[in-house]
Amino acid sequence: MFDNIDLKDAVRRAMQTEKNAMDFYKRGAEMMKNAEAKKVFELLAREESEHAEWFYNVYPGDDIADFKAFLDAGADQDSEWMNELNEVKAADFNERKAMELAMAKEKALAEHLRALAEKIDNPEIRAVFEQNATSTDHHYQIIESEYARLMGMVHETDMDTFVRE
Repeated sequence: MFDNIDLKDAVRRAMQTEKNAMDFYKRGAEMMKNAEAKKVFELLAREESEHAEWFYNVYPGDDIADFKAFLDAGADQDSEWMNELNEVKAADFNERKAMELAMAKEKALAEHLRALAEKIDNPEIRAVFEQNATSTDHHYQIIESEYARLMGMVHETDMDTFVRE
């Protein structure tokens, strides 16, 4: 369904989106005051760089010679990810807002990746999009769990205890 140029563009954009997400989580972690929330964002930043590498490994172009240099390039402050984080003013920043924003971004990204995967005929590249969507769903769950902990909500592992009492 994608011709070679469109497929190259789709993979390139997906790789850039993962880098943007990595930069978002790195910046968010720098802003966190809560140590556990900070660890969650640092973990997610590392995983986003892995996701970018998955796309790099199937990228049909030759215009990105050095993946590390690609990742180390400064954050794109105009990306949706960074734009929305930057809108939360430093004085107004809190872990709750960052996590709510992250959950919304992860949910939308997973849906987008699945929609793109359905249009890709190349089985290797399709598999990377699908794998990434599944991992993105997992990111949502990690953030949701940390959000519940921060908000003092009942953790899903304790749910049976509270239902029985």
